[in-house]
Amino acid sequence: MLRLFRYLKPYTLLILLAIALLFVQANADLALPDYMSDIVNIGIQQGGVENAVPVAIRQAEMAKLTIFMSTADKTRVLSDYTLMDKNSPDFAANAKLYPLLAQEPVYILNKLDSSEIDWLNPVMGKAFLAISGIQQALADPAKASAIASSMGFDLAKLPPGTDIFTVLGQLPAAQISQFSSTFESKYAALDDKMIIQAAAAPIKVEYTALGMDTGKFSTAYIIRIGALMLLITLLSGACTISVGYLAAKTAAGLARDLRRNVFQRVESFSNTEFDQFSTASLITRSTNDITQIQMVVMMMMRMVFYAPIIGVGGVIRALAKSASMWWVIALAVIMLLGLILSAFAIALPKFKIVQSLIDRLNLVTRENLSGMMVIRAFDMQRFEETRFDQANKDLTRVNLFINRVMVIMMPVMMLIMNGVTVLVIWVGAQQVAQSTMQVGDMIAFMQYAMQIVMAFLMMAMMFIILPRAAVSGERIADVLETEPVIKDPQSPKHFIEPFKGTVEFRNVSFRYPGAEEDVLHNISFTAQPGQTTALIGTTGSGKSTIITLIPRFYDVTEGAVYIDGTDIREVAQHELRSRIGYVPQKGMLFSGTIESNLLYGDETASDETLKLAADISQAAEFIATKPEGLQTEVAQGGTNVSGGQKQRLSIARALVKKAPIYIFDDSFSALDFKTDALLRKALKGYTGSSTMLIVTQRIATIKDAEQIIVLDEGAIVGKGTHETLMKDCKVYQGIALSQLSKEELA
Repeated sequence: MLRLFRYLKPYTLLILLAIALLFVQANADLALPDYMSDIVNIGIQQGGVENAVPVAIRQAEMAKLTIFMSTADKTRVLSDYTLMDKNSPDFAANAKLYPLLAQEPVYILNKLDSSEIDWLNPVMGKAFLAISGIQQALADPAKASAIASSMGFDLAKLPPGTDIFTVLGQLPAAQISQFSSTFESKYAALDDKMIIQAAAAPIKVEYTALGMDTGKFSTAYIIRIGALMLLITLLSGACTISVGYLAAKTAAGLARDLRRNVFQRVESFSNTEFDQFSTASLITRSTNDITQIQMVVMMMMRMVFYAPIIGVGGVIRALAKSASMWWVIALAVIMLLGLILSAFAIALPKFKIVQSLIDRLNLVTRENLSGMMVIRAFDMQRFEETRFDQANKDLTRVNLFINRVMVIMMPVMMLIMNGVTVLVIWVGAQQVAQSTMQVGDMIAFMQYAMQIVMAFLMMAMMFIILPRAAVSGERIADVLETEPVIKDPQSPKHFIEPFKGTVEFRNVSFRYPGAEEDVLHNISFTAQPGQTTALIGTTGSGKSTIITLIPRFYDVTEGAVYIDGTDIREVAQHELRSRIGYVPQKGMLFSGTIESNLLYGDETASDETLKLAADISQAAEFIATKPEGLQTEVAQGGTNVSGGQKQRLSIARALVKKAPIYIFDDSFSALDFKTDALLRKALKGYTGSSTMLIVTQRIATIKDAEQIIVLDEGAIVGKGTHETLMKDCKVYQGIALSQLSKEELA
């Protein structure tokens, strides 16, 4: 998979943009539990009161609060407020907000920054709690007496109606400090959030005393935070859609590029490379394997980048809510990692087998479809059904094993997720009961834990498809990184003009890649322009092998092939093959029309040229019987025409090229003798000065050839005309007498 990363370079900008959007999306998703926590803590439990710092407070109430503050704290607190009465400039505007202002002075909170608010929260919160505690204690006579005695006075001796806070304000500072430390010890274990939550109730009482409608506080806060959550959700949704689009565009573009590059690479392969990769395997690599890569790239962009952000961010935010419950997340992560790694270790070896089994299934299917007529002719349907069934069962068995391993992951992960939920509620409930954690924070922690587990679920999904995609990536990279054995020279030469087309084999020996012995031994001959050079010999003597060396389908092992005195290895392949009209042993037609197949020879050829080529190849007669003529559709591989018609169209295609060198590799084998004779006679007049090389098994086809090369076991055992060889070459004599009578050979 890593070997294909360089093909993602054109999509770097899209990937970076997707990562940026994923970062925004992850932060938006991580912010939602925080806001939900605020709704529960502040909107519901605190009634919409966000801080322990009231926006307004009666002068008398402020006097009570400052009793238990140090001189420095009292001075700083009072400087953060402005005392307002009927004579103040902004009286009218503030009187609407705080109706009690019309009757008595009120302290109004100045505009402060967040750092000052953070400082005020514990100071004002503890003061509110102290005052509230004393007021609650005064309702119980026993508790009231205990407080009074601890301060050094007797409530019974105070005049009726005496305000205890007035008395407390007159006590020495040392006595007040000792008393306030008693209350502060009660709230020492509380953090700022818990102090704010505890102070919310007395602050609401103060707001009610000021004439404010406290009933709207909670609703307004919930609506405001809810609207913000909705906007964040919409932002997250927009990011999700955008990332999906970018991921699809990148994955589809990469798949397109890989298919194009694989196709172009295969187009440059010589026969040596085709011996490495079977046709079925190349088809699987170009389709199934690239589809796997496309899917995994899209999933990676949507999940692999997102999951770590959400996972790490979730851990950080969860610990910020309750650091004491870190072990819950750690336990979940350890269990998930163990599960994923175990499944990965079991399934990975099987993923490597799957693709080879798909190759096998593809091969069997392709052979069955291509050889259907042969299968039916030999009544081998049952055998082929068994062969296909075996390949299908092998693939199914491995896939079932992988799926059984992977299917276990989801229920186990859901069990872990639900277990984490129960554990968070159980531990969190105890902390809420001990006033060390707020209910909203427990809910947020639970949501963050779920986000962390979901991040690992995403990673688990990637682990399911990544191993197979990694195998596919290796298979594709193998094709892309296979360098063709036959290459153009760095500084190619050009054929000498005017081009004649003299083909010379000079001491040529050839050995197939990986073979132990040569199949051709010291081959030397020259094919002259305007003449026919025929190659004949027993089956496996090397006739077709010699032919494949001329267009450089293979390169010689020793010696050299020259055209017009130039070594063909020093010329660009395009220039070499542009001078050759090649008719393969097995006629190959492409889906399209007869005309489109003939235009393969020369796409600029005129209608007259096409008709002339069809006439010479003896194809005009059967083309004329078709209602559409040259526009007759040709099925894939030419399956809707006979073998002889296919050969004639292949010959016509080569003739359209008007090449100076023609190679016919046993191209007349499917023709009857009459058509063969007419075709050779027409060829002689059409090819004129062209060099013709013919491979054939028929003596009748080459009797009139100017030069006949007789091969036996990869070596030349005879060279000359028909008459000469009948006298001097026993191999040729044996072939000739096996086909024709002495009278016919005379």
